[in-house]
Amino acid sequence: MSGAVEIRDATDDDVAAITAVYNHVIDESDAIWIDDPLPEADRRAWLARQRAAGMPTLVAEVDGTVVGYSACFAFRDKPGYWPTVEHTILLGPGARGRGIGQRLLDALVDRAVALGKQVMVAGCDGGNEGAIRFHERNGFRRVAEMPAVGRKRGHPVDLVLLQRDLDGPSR
Repeated sequence: MSGAVEIRDATDDDVAAITAVYNHVIDESDAIWIDDPLPEADRRAWLARQRAAGMPTLVAEVDGTVVGYSACFAFRDKPGYWPTVEHTILLGPGARGRGIGQRLLDALVDRAVALGKQVMVAGCDGGNEGAIRFHERNGFRRVAEMPAVGRKRGHPVDLVLLQRDLDGPSR
């Protein structure tokens, strides 16, 4: 993986690669609180919901291969939370430490601002110090720590919530 990174909108043709990245993260970490891999049909339905909601889903492609993706989605499904989105950034094997996550976040923030969003939330596994530091370097601040609110492979996992004010319209 040595070519230039292209960030672009996800298409239906990317679903297999998105599923592979998602399942890799399920297998290799506590970042996604699901124990078993998901079928491609699940990610296809998720992408369709993202599109229907008008929410961006971006992929990072290197040498014609999708190596990661990012998306934002409604934070709490109630009208009063309209200015806030939550996001995810997932990278496949070999994609970490190459600035790809940064490129995905930057592009996603631009898209969220264009949608008029004013706050972005990150929900990180409490044990993933790398993800927490990444978000803190990018202007996110810790706003909540929730011990043992989830389970992964039968053990408790903590949730750290971080948020960042966006350069969107004035409040």
